[in-house]
Amino acid sequence: MGGMDVGGGIAGKLWNKFRSESVFVNYTPFFVCLAAGNLSADSFHHYISQHVHLLNAFAHAYELAEECADDDEDKKAIRNLRKYVQAKLKSHDSLVREWGFELPEERSLTNATVKYTDFLSATASGRIEGERVPGKLATPFEKTKVAAYTLGAIAPCMRLFAFINKEIQALLDPNDSTHIYKKWIDHYCSENFEAYAFRIEELLDTLSISLTGEELDVIEKLYHQSMRLEVDFFSSQPIIQEAVVPLSRTLDPAVGGELSIFCDFDLTCTAFDSSAILAEIAIITRPKADPDGSETQLSRMSSADLRSTWDALSAQYTEEFEQCVESITTTKTAETFSYEGLCEALEQFAHFEKAANSRVVQSGVLKGLNQEDIKRAGQRLILQDGCKGFIQKIMKNENLTAAIHVLSYCWCGDLIRSALSSAGDLKALNVHSNELSCEDSTTTGEIIKKLESPMEKLQAFNNILNNRDKDGQHLTVYIGGSVGDLLCLLEADIGIVMGSSPTLRRLGEQFGISFVPLFSGLVAKQREVVEVGSSNWKRLSGTLYTVSSWDEIHAFILGSSS
Repeated sequence: MGGMDVGGGIAGKLWNKFRSESVFVNYTPFFVCLAAGNLSADSFHHYISQHVHLLNAFAHAYELAEECADDDEDKKAIRNLRKYVQAKLKSHDSLVREWGFELPEERSLTNATVKYTDFLSATASGRIEGERVPGKLATPFEKTKVAAYTLGAIAPCMRLFAFINKEIQALLDPNDSTHIYKKWIDHYCSENFEAYAFRIEELLDTLSISLTGEELDVIEKLYHQSMRLEVDFFSSQPIIQEAVVPLSRTLDPAVGGELSIFCDFDLTCTAFDSSAILAEIAIITRPKADPDGSETQLSRMSSADLRSTWDALSAQYTEEFEQCVESITTTKTAETFSYEGLCEALEQFAHFEKAANSRVVQSGVLKGLNQEDIKRAGQRLILQDGCKGFIQKIMKNENLTAAIHVLSYCWCGDLIRSALSSAGDLKALNVHSNELSCEDSTTTGEIIKKLESPMEKLQAFNNILNNRDKDGQHLTVYIGGSVGDLLCLLEADIGIVMGSSPTLRRLGEQFGISFVPLFSGLVAKQREVVEVGSSNWKRLSGTLYTVSSWDEIHAFILGSSS
């Protein structure tokens, strides 16, 4: 959390729970342009004018909260928070000038600002959706509850602001005096502002101590709602310049603009590897005799034998995989990006993967699986947080022409289709993987091999691209996290690495590939827009972007999640 201590009370717990929402604020055109130092003055002035309305709403909410608090110390603490905001409002004009900006003329409130200020006012007045707060707050305790609710609605805004500005500050050169928003960013990264955010959180923790579980749930809802309103507030800031985010808006459907999204499945969409899941189904279902009695249990491997066979196959796979990586990475590291060298090295992986699959077939571990069991396991498969939501949004987006392709080494395409079926219409989701051979809905133990190597993945990737309309404006994004994805990641216009596979990074760096966190990559691209006049994404640039969650991908490609 960038060195921020949010404490261990409810404020800290809620920030950690909903912190992923900060991604959707960070990746707004407003903050990407601001971080790049080329947000237009008019956009910034508009933001400042709306921000003043928010500061007034915070001051009013504090005033009502102070009246509700029944403890003198708490009243004093709330009063001090209000004084801080009032001082900010008084010095606002001189502060904005000091930052080097002209003051904006008075502007009317936008819808997003109205929603936010109304929410703060309603909460501080005890009008809380789904919570039965009496019309007249009769007892001191009922009033104290409202004071806690009010702090719960304010706390995320200040923490979010401190957090995002620290994220941006980390990308800036401390000696760069040309960045026009640096003073503004520094102000929100100051110890003074950090201390203010922490005081709010401390007070929220104090006011929450005597609340019931139900009342703490209300605070959680208010905290989350406040985060969502913050996302809407920054997403709705008007940007009059070309921005690199969200990516979907840079494609014009009117001129055949089409987005092709490719992704790996195992450990990219899922939290677990599918081969282990298929083996587990085989082990669990193996002791059952066939209904027609044609095959007795005794003629099949027992569950215990099957487990030890699978364990031996897994151990051999891991050992040989590591040997493969070792033999490649002991060679001299390339000084510049070497695609040819990488292709040559990955040939070793092709032989290794094919040999490993052949051993699995020969072992018979995949024999006798029922297709219904496979489908059920797919439906229960845990997908990475945000993956399903992103796929659903892409499929439902009427302003975007997009196709999603899953390219996977998985042995069973049905498992993938079943796992992703809850994400929406599978007609728009194309699965390219191996399949398990079946007779009468039971697997024979054979794998119908289609994708077993990085080269075969790349071939499938290129075949799909070659079938597209040649005249349109196309963009390809590949999302993956394993060695088998490297060639596709590099051949796509934008290659995004999910997770932190040390092997992928080690191998990539061996051949001169740069790994750049996506947000800092986008800020650099945004600077390019001004310097070069465009932000063309280039295939085979040798740069891959890293993310730690699907929320980052969602925010980059589609923008706000609401």
